[in-house]
Amino acid sequence: MIEEGTLLWEPDTARVESANITRFRHWVARTRGLDLPDYDALWRWSTEQLEDFWAAAWEYFDFRATPYEQVLTSREMPGAQWFTGSRLNWAEHALRHADGDKPALYHCSEVRETTGTVTWNELQEQVAAAAEALRQLGVERGDRVVAYMPNIPEAIVGVLATASIGAIWSSCSPDFGTPSVVDRFSQIEPKVLLAVDGYRYNGKAFDRMAVVEHLQNTLPSVEHTVLLPYLDGNADPSRLSSTETWDQFLARGTGATLHFEPVPFDHPLWVLYSSGTTGMPKAIVHGHGGITVQHTLAGHLHSNVAPGDVCFWFTTTGWMMWNALTGMLLNGGTLVLYDGNPAYPDMDRLWRLCEEVKITQMGISAAFLTACMKAGRRPRDHYDLTHIRGMGATGSPLPPEGFQWVYDAVNPDVHLASSSGGTDVCAGFVGGVSTLPVRAGEMQARLLGASVESWDDNGNPLIDAVGEMVITRPMPSMPLFFWGDDDGSRYRESYFEMFPGIWRHGDFIKITSRGTCIIYGRSDSTLNRYGVRMGTAEIYRVVEDLDAVQDSLVVNIERGDGQLYMPLFVVLTDGVTLDEALEKAIRDKVRRDLSPRHVPDAIVAVDGVPRTLSGKKMEVPVKKLLLGYPEDKAVSRDACANPETIDAYLAFRRELVN
Repeated sequence: MIEEGTLLWEPDTARVESANITRFRHWVARTRGLDLPDYDALWRWSTEQLEDFWAAAWEYFDFRATPYEQVLTSREMPGAQWFTGSRLNWAEHALRHADGDKPALYHCSEVRETTGTVTWNELQEQVAAAAEALRQLGVERGDRVVAYMPNIPEAIVGVLATASIGAIWSSCSPDFGTPSVVDRFSQIEPKVLLAVDGYRYNGKAFDRMAVVEHLQNTLPSVEHTVLLPYLDGNADPSRLSSTETWDQFLARGTGATLHFEPVPFDHPLWVLYSSGTTGMPKAIVHGHGGITVQHTLAGHLHSNVAPGDVCFWFTTTGWMMWNALTGMLLNGGTLVLYDGNPAYPDMDRLWRLCEEVKITQMGISAAFLTACMKAGRRPRDHYDLTHIRGMGATGSPLPPEGFQWVYDAVNPDVHLASSSGGTDVCAGFVGGVSTLPVRAGEMQARLLGASVESWDDNGNPLIDAVGEMVITRPMPSMPLFFWGDDDGSRYRESYFEMFPGIWRHGDFIKITSRGTCIIYGRSDSTLNRYGVRMGTAEIYRVVEDLDAVQDSLVVNIERGDGQLYMPLFVVLTDGVTLDEALEKAIRDKVRRDLSPRHVPDAIVAVDGVPRTLSGKKMEVPVKKLLLGYPEDKAVSRDACANPETIDAYLAFRRELVN
């Protein structure tokens, strides 16, 4: 077993001097007269002198925008406003590095098995055509366009076209069940729906025409549907009302000229979804300006992306990493899109893709890397992976053994950046710096502009001890608002209730005395399953819809080996027993109505669900119990309305240990 903190890699002098972040640091020293000798000094300047740092970034990246009046109105959270008075467009920045007939996108999937290429010229032409088509369908600035599509070029064209005219984008992956999609899209009342007829995963076809029809019937705001015959090239849209094919849609805008609508810095760009423990998924609104400056800086300075880089991240359109991957366009990166099971037809599928298109920046889930390790795979023995300069890992903490496996089995000279951030800000908080050493199990540093600290329950900063991860100063990509949260109360309750004026993210973190970071999983009850986050309330709505289930509680546990374990506890109707048939019914319903990734690993019958005196399910205390916390540190029986129920969870913990 490798010890946490073991040094695994250090960049050589040439790599340090050629790094984008080194050039930026030298530029700051030259233009601002600041002595910033190392990354720690740069980070402290970026978080202590926020206004100066972001003003410097604005100048350094030469954003195409009208002049701003003020960098930051105040440091109050929530309520901080950035670059007031400026106007810009995210899509214009995403396409400003367009380079003729060179590749902008590589793409392949289980449906389109042969890797295809979309050039920069082709991408611009398709975006212009799609934008004009949206205008013809009546889409105006501020209208919503939603996509029920996988990670394919058409989705990239859709988000760029939508943003270019000042409309607002939102997407769900087609493996989401119907109720999950309706819960999300119904909140924002979209005007246009872009959808596929189905998809293929793990060699199996999934027809989604019935889902698309249901979305039309349950989203009365949708005036037009654009259907891409993705699974079946001959899929007939005539069975759907007000529907045309993707080709017919693009034909509307044939020959259109690319145009970008200048919008205010805080004009909504897209809506992402992150769920709390009760109620509907939160519809999180991010702005053109915040995403443009945050993603440009992160991609260039932290991921070291420049024009000519080939960038891949395994993701679906339902995860913020798809939006982050799209953000690599801001620095001229060529995107690699993949739709399907990363382990189909075998676990080398993505490694073959790396060799084929010569990926230079690769992102993958910690769970996939751990699975490859446990399967004894050594991809570097079979594929040329020497062109991979940077590798990102997220979705769950990567264990020290996973770090070591990457250097042994993938590339001994890769910059491995384990990172953590959030859908909430569509960005990272802690992660990689290509000029710093990599240590097993640790994230290299707090990211520029992210004032991250570890606090105890009383708000005292901690070093070399586990505490709540908090952000003490605002970031440009923090949400503008939650859709439908007119008074901002839900926004404040989500992040600022525990420490007023301080963003409490919901992760357990340790910041070491040398500045590295270790994430120990969620401190709240959000279910983060291999990068796809879902609220417990969504699980409960589906499971408790069964007549046999009266009540339920679910937690997701990040084990020390990098694997996730999600038990579902159910309180059954009198006279019902938990047999194989009922277990299958529960699993099938979760898979069908929500997400295959959220099928429970174990289903356990209990007599009751512990609740607070106000009636809330005590998910976090149960999670702490199952993580091994002492009972008196995990749960207060005095605060429990039915303390006798705790014993069943303690018994289950003993079974886990044994």
